Amino acid sequence: MTTLPSAVAEARAILDRLGVPASTLDGGTLAARSPVTGEILASLPEHTPARAAAAIDAAHGAYLAWRQVPAPRRGELVRLLGEELRAAKDDLAALVTLEAGKVISEGLGEVQEMIDICDYAVGLSRQLFGLTIASERPDHRMMETWRPLGVVGVISAFNFPVAVWSWNAALAFVCGDSVVWKPSEKTPLVALATQALFERAAARFGPDAPSGLSTLLIGGRAVGEALVDHPKVPLVSATGSTAMGRTVGPKLAARFGRALLELGGNNAAIVAPSADLDLTLRGVAFAAMGTAGQRCTTLRRLFVHDSVYDTFVDRLKSAYPSVPVGDPRAAGVLVGPLIDKAAFDAMQSALDASRAGGGRVVGGDRVEVGGPNAFYVAPALVEIDHQAEIVKAETFAPILYVMRYTELADAIAAQNDVAQGLSSSIFTLNLREAELFLSAQGSDCGIANVNIGPSGAEIGGAFGGEKETGGGREAGSDSWKAYMRRATNTVNYGTTLPLAQGVTFDV
Repeated sequence: MTTLPSAVAEARAILDRLGVPASTLDGGTLAARSPVTGEILASLPEHTPARAAAAIDAAHGAYLAWRQVPAPRRGELVRLLGEELRAAKDDLAALVTLEAGKVISEGLGEVQEMIDICDYAVGLSRQLFGLTIASERPDHRMMETWRPLGVVGVISAFNFPVAVWSWNAALAFVCGDSVVWKPSEKTPLVALATQALFERAAARFGPDAPSGLSTLLIGGRAVGEALVDHPKVPLVSATGSTAMGRTVGPKLAARFGRALLELGGNNAAIVAPSADLDLTLRGVAFAAMGTAGQRCTTLRRLFVHDSVYDTFVDRLKSAYPSVPVGDPRAAGVLVGPLIDKAAFDAMQSALDASRAGGGRVVGGDRVEVGGPNAFYVAPALVEIDHQAEIVKAETFAPILYVMRYTELADAIAAQNDVAQGLSSSIFTLNLREAELFLSAQGSDCGIANVNIGPSGAEIGGAFGGEKETGGGREAGSDSWKAYMRRATNTVNYGTTLPLAQGVTFDV
């Protein structure tokens, strides 16, 4: 067993620099652990449902004031938040590494996503435009306008512990909403740090930013339920498992709240006969092994054409053992730990089921690093002859199932033959194959790529997927519309009152 330097003092020093009081880190019931070493970094007080409800009421009051601030002025707050994130990038990224287990470059990349969405939202604050619509009635004008919605609830997962909040919050703030955030109980410390940075930005912004504009709720399921059930939260953006979405979605529907769901993703890629195999190898390796297989867009299924199968898969199997697994703080390490023992056990159970189904497994063993409560594994590659049930079940770990195909139509059908529909890709130099894959007859996912893997999305596009992925969209494109309410307005600037559709009602 390779022992690692303690993470406790490092995490607490970072939190102090980011403005999180040391007094808030001890004496509570929620243990914040580092997957890097298995140590408990802090014991945090948790919100009760009653305290959560009071915080939501305060956030509603903040919304009533914030909606009156002009949108470009609201954008200035987000610009200041981006400045705070830039200044704190190294520290916040290091904390992401300690609490979520991401390697250095991925921790930095996550904070860069936050900065990027802030930049995007600042520009958006001057572009929350509607439409002018031709009216059938003389001397009338119709238009569509967008107005602030209210309190936006954000429930985030451990694997992108701060970026997902920023995708929602940056847009919500410029749209005129307040935000109440319930982070994963596995990654509460990065949430405390992010909230401290927001408070710095708000202090610089001045009194136009009301108290309660951004609120953090620390706790488990009961706190999340309080957020989902509260009638003053018109929109909840929830990122997590499909099982979580099956609970959250109906609860919101029962009170006619909006759900923005980002759930599971059993993502696939197709390697066609014409693929550039050097490029494909790099794309597949990162997509399958990056973040220790714990991205919602991680590549989990690979369909390789018969004509290149042996050549490509042999190269892939040679690459797998060469990928450095270890302390994500160390330079050169590409794969850090799984988040916890439950993730490790799920991975081993899936590999056992794969073997029972005839799969040939390379890798997947535990790597003895960090102590008994840290769970590092070698990424696993499973060659299997058919898409068995275990292949169709998403396992949140670095397992790549590899299968042969002969006809592209069959590969596309197999790719689509899972419950989720998040991300997908094809590696090909054949224009017809690429365009077919992107067409209505092709991938049924919310994200479909050519010659890049399914992971690593940019914030400029709308992020999300179909089927059991939930249908929600966050970040770029027109995702901002989810955070606003639409009004159709008709103005009569004439002296008569003609009715639509030729109706007469003379009094």
